[in-house]
Amino acid sequence: MDSLLCRLGRGFPGGVGPNPVRCFTDRRRGYRKAWRAAPAPGNPHPTCGGSRVASESTSISTGQDVVDYLVAQHESIRKLFIETLDAADADTRRAAFTRLRTMLAVHETAEEMMVHPRVRRKIDGADAVVDARLAEEHDSKVALSELEKLDIDSAEFSKALIHLQAAVLEHAEKEETEEFPLLAEHLDAEELQRMAVSVQVAERIAPTHPHPGVESAAANFAVGPFASLLDRARDALRGAA
Repeated sequence: MDSLLCRLGRGFPGGVGPNPVRCFTDRRRGYRKAWRAAPAPGNPHPTCGGSRVASESTSISTGQDVVDYLVAQHESIRKLFIETLDAADADTRRAAFTRLRTMLAVHETAEEMMVHPRVRRKIDGADAVVDARLAEEHDSKVALSELEKLDIDSAEFSKALIHLQAAVLEHAEKEETEEFPLLAEHLDAEELQRMAVSVQVAERIAPTHPHPGVESAAANFAVGPFASLLDRARDALRGAA
């Protein structure tokens, strides 16, 4: 547990440091309108209600900008962290955490398959930006995997979740301020819309649980569909139990 908290606490002196939700919100006011337009995976609106967050949606939107779509999902993730932390009882927290875990897993996988590789290929000198985001995503996957092993009603779970929240929101902010502007600058509107469709397709085949070590596009294409099949079968069995 100490190693997990230490790993996630990088960049947050004295623990979590400044309120991660407030900092994240204050620095992304320019995206405030975007989250209302883009659906979360398997949902008509990014509130991620119910257990359908990773289920296959009936249609894929073809008119969205990939940056708006991903920023909308960041907002959904922020709300799910709050919902999980504020849950009144263990069952409510478990349901909220399941939605959060699924959202994080499919969102990061889609970025690793479609977004980061495109930035690396399209934009000269972007390797350092992409490598930093992939390292952050690896750390989050490790942390999320360890969170799944903890008693959801324990103090250890709450403490680890708060640290994960800080790391994930910091990661999202860096994507929005360092990586996404590169896409907006170097891709035209049609390319950005096509990327949004590609991301949504990738989310349909993405695993619903974290798989640390599978961060490259090649690894996700090779391992992702099989891992996704196992994850979704496991989710279905748990739901039927």
